[in-house]
Amino acid sequence: MAIVAAAGAALVGSIVGTGATVGTGVAQAAPSCPSLYVVAIPGTWETSDHPSGGADRGMLLPVTDNLPSSVRVDYVTYPATAFPWEGDVYGASKRQAVRNGRGMIAAMAKRCPGTRYGIVGYSQGADAAGDLAAEIGTGTGVVPPNKVAAVGLISDPRRSPTDALVGPPVGGAGATGPRPGGFGWVSPNVRTICAPGDLYCAAPQNDFVGRIAGFVVQNSDPGSSDKKGYAPEAAPIIGDLTKDGGLSTLQHQLTEPNNVARGKMFENFLQSGVHQDYRSYAINGSGESATTWMHDWFASKA
Repeated sequence: MAIVAAAGAALVGSIVGTGATVGTGVAQAAPSCPSLYVVAIPGTWETSDHPSGGADRGMLLPVTDNLPSSVRVDYVTYPATAFPWEGDVYGASKRQAVRNGRGMIAAMAKRCPGTRYGIVGYSQGADAAGDLAAEIGTGTGVVPPNKVAAVGLISDPRRSPTDALVGPPVGGAGATGPRPGGFGWVSPNVRTICAPGDLYCAAPQNDFVGRIAGFVVQNSDPGSSDKKGYAPEAAPIIGDLTKDGGLSTLQHQLTEPNNVARGKMFENFLQSGVHQDYRSYAINGSGESATTWMHDWFASKA
């Protein structure tokens, strides 16, 4: 378990953002109710419970700036932390982002029943944004699924290989495991972007030590009472491991040479900077960046 915990710490250590601390941003909203209300959730360390403000909103800045005047954009503030010594572990931080985003949508729905919604997130924020979209899409959200016009996820740690990917094909899947049940009725309006080599959204699925560590990270919320969610999230790991040799495979992956190789993989990933490069990551032959494409897609939904 100590080795799994260490792997979990290495995994969480890869959950890095661009370092901005931000509050709320508005893309010149219409005077009354916006046609589209976009809830934006920054990544790890890009915001906090008590942001000091400032113009830089992290990776999502080029996505949400200069949208049509009928669009309102509000940023979710939340701990955006990962380690216990920061105050909130990853699972607790992410769930707070979901709660805050849910409250913002509920408040807008009460005031403006005709408004449609967009949800966008990066890194840990994509984890939260995807969970928020999934609860709406499966009928347990605060608005009907047909009110959600667009969900944009950049480096989603819960990316499934079946999610609609924008850009070149990538192997693997999200480091913390897929969402049980997917996105439901909002699936046609979900787009995900993941750069090759970004282990946050493209972790190798045959690394069962890493997948177990991801499961631990995803469920690291000591205040959560949602124990029933553990089984469906653990089932794919157990099923794949059983098909791939079971306990003997896991024991082999825990040998010293494999632990060293896993550590080197994470080290190379962190040094590559691929997780912080979505403003320049080209998703098509014309060189359009991930954030530019996402901006234009949300603009088209106004």
